[in-house]
Amino acid sequence: MNAATYRIEALALPESLDAPDAAEFLEVGRLCDALTLETWGGLDRATTAQARLRYWRDNAYTRMRIFFVRVDGQMAARSWVRFGQQENLGSALLHVAVLKAYAGRGIGRALLEHAEALAAADGRTVLKSFTEHPADFDAGGPDVLAPLTGAGAVPAAARGVRFATRAGYRLEQVERYSSLDVTAAAPELDRLENEARTRATAYELLSWTDHCPEEHVAQLAVLMSRMSTDAPTGGLSYEEESWDAARVRHVEDTWKRAGNTSLVTAARHRGSGELAAYSVLELAPGKPWLAEQDDTLVAAAHRGHHLGMLVKIANLRRLADYPDVRRVTTFNAAENGHMLAINVALGFRPAGWDGEWQKSADAGSAVALD
Repeated sequence: MNAATYRIEALALPESLDAPDAAEFLEVGRLCDALTLETWGGLDRATTAQARLRYWRDNAYTRMRIFFVRVDGQMAARSWVRFGQQENLGSALLHVAVLKAYAGRGIGRALLEHAEALAAADGRTVLKSFTEHPADFDAGGPDVLAPLTGAGAVPAAARGVRFATRAGYRLEQVERYSSLDVTAAAPELDRLENEARTRATAYELLSWTDHCPEEHVAQLAVLMSRMSTDAPTGGLSYEEESWDAARVRHVEDTWKRAGNTSLVTAARHRGSGELAAYSVLELAPGKPWLAEQDDTLVAAAHRGHHLGMLVKIANLRRLADYPDVRRVTTFNAAENGHMLAINVALGFRPAGWDGEWQKSADAGSAVALD
């Protein structure tokens, strides 16, 4: 069988997990879990079925297409393409993954050519993708590939890295994937919090669950917009995102419909009433052992007061209400030394590295894990 003979099937999303036509969606979900287990040996980085059903739906801000390939009746590989609807209208994010048992047969290449064609048809000229790498290699050793930022590295011999390089993609950034043992972090929190509070006397902390109070939502939108400009992106091409109260409510609604609980802590400047920083923890009922530390941002005008440390500690303390949580995971750009230093002080340790890749659509084939 060659690449031309593989049948690439589009996934149709059911209305609910128990709908009569949900079987194929659930089968793709099991494939995604199997792919995660092959790479990571656990399901910390897997998405629950309820969350997939919500995150994969089109909305005013993103549009997504999911595909799969069967071999002898068994799902062997999947791909997806995501298109921004408000910003980044000239780029697309795509990903292809093939189970190891089916690698080397051209399945990934077939899926990727198909994904690229969809991106081209939609006028997307910048293609992005990513590769995932557990922390079982020497990131400072000789057999690695580093981005132009010089921060972080991925294993040069990894299947995805070799394919990406041959395909004409360039490694533009490395993100560190970190994990925190919640019980091990507890003894240090008092000391770190006391030190931070001495620098942040002009600020107060606010916390909420799932829904930002109406009086703060416009300012939260400003901070969320700054995430698209203030967070390091290496050599990746990203446009500034435009956020307003409606977009904040959309994200909150998406998290809720995905079954997740979102814990948000913000710092407010006492004198001006301005929100100066925020941090988000997400919890999914399908993964009760885990909390995911999502966005954390300190506005440029308010830096230097240890607000990043304060909002993160406040959120970690809220996990006392969720006693099943044993680990917290998070991502940081490898060049984001300040935020990484906060996480390291809190007890986060490297669990892996993600390579962020980019190329122009006319530079050749995109990334495939095959």
